Amino acid sequence: MSNFGIVAREDFSDVTYLLEVHHPLMAKAARAGQFVIVMSTEHGERIPLTIADFNRQKGTITLVIQAVGKTTKEMQQDCQVGSSLYAVTGPMGIPSHIDKVKKVACVGGGLGVAPIFPHARAFKEAGAYVIGIVGFRNKQLMFWEDKFRNYCDEFIVCTDDGSAGIKGMITEGIRLAIEKHPDIDEFVAIGPPVMMRGCAEATRPHNIKTIVSLNPLMVDGTGMCGGCRVKLGDEIKFACVDGPDFDGHKVDFADLMTRLKRFGNEEKAALQRWSATCRMRNEIHAEPTLAQALAAMAEVPAESPGLPDPFEDVGGG
Repeated sequence: MSNFGIVAREDFSDVTYLLEVHHPLMAKAARAGQFVIVMSTEHGERIPLTIADFNRQKGTITLVIQAVGKTTKEMQQDCQVGSSLYAVTGPMGIPSHIDKVKKVACVGGGLGVAPIFPHARAFKEAGAYVIGIVGFRNKQLMFWEDKFRNYCDEFIVCTDDGSAGIKGMITEGIRLAIEKHPDIDEFVAIGPPVMMRGCAEATRPHNIKTIVSLNPLMVDGTGMCGGCRVKLGDEIKFACVDGPDFDGHKVDFADLMTRLKRFGNEEKAALQRWSATCRMRNEIHAEPTLAQALAAMAEVPAESPGLPDPFEDVGGG
């Protein structure tokens, strides 16, 4: 198995971080909207991550990750420049269809700001008028503003507290964009399910085509496990092979959010076990004995302390 070196890292906040991974073949093949499945270690969990950027000249792909569970927090601790990922599979999923539209709005909320960037760039390179709309909780959590402005003809920033751009949810930015540009051909939205649902509902009365990128629970990434199935009206699709892009006006978001929380208790238990082991390592600077690890786990509270909920509306979204 090949190792894929981490050549750059940037921390945007205490839970959000960027990894730039050397993978020339992946960088050459990647297209906007696609994702990869990553294993940080040989016996680690396989997790799907949307490709946030790719540089064909440097031979790298960029992943922006939010540390919300055991594996992503472990990666936050261990994935430093000079280290490597054990496996990176992809690019997976159907690339976003970059229509020859005249005017498009690319919407990203919270962590969804990163993967919406390749769409904005691709649409601009295809000759479209691009309106970027991004949302954050506050100015301190903002990132990539310069990257977006390089490819967006207009750029709207929404923050919950008004510390940057306009004050309000990302739907306020969508309202302003439609008010100024009633001739927008298409919206593309990436972010928490609540945010994407809000975007779809904001565009529905105007009958504007709205594409959302879904990242449900996924195991194999080939359509065999059925874990990533998505309800689109009376149809069932699989995000890994039929998506990740879908018509936002047809997605059953209530079903999607219920499915995303299906293994919440198991995820909390895994995080608690890992946190207890890490605490023991920090205290004794060595691998804990089984008795020590068990004792530490028994002291961990039943609820995970202070974890961000990736299923809730991310700031600005």
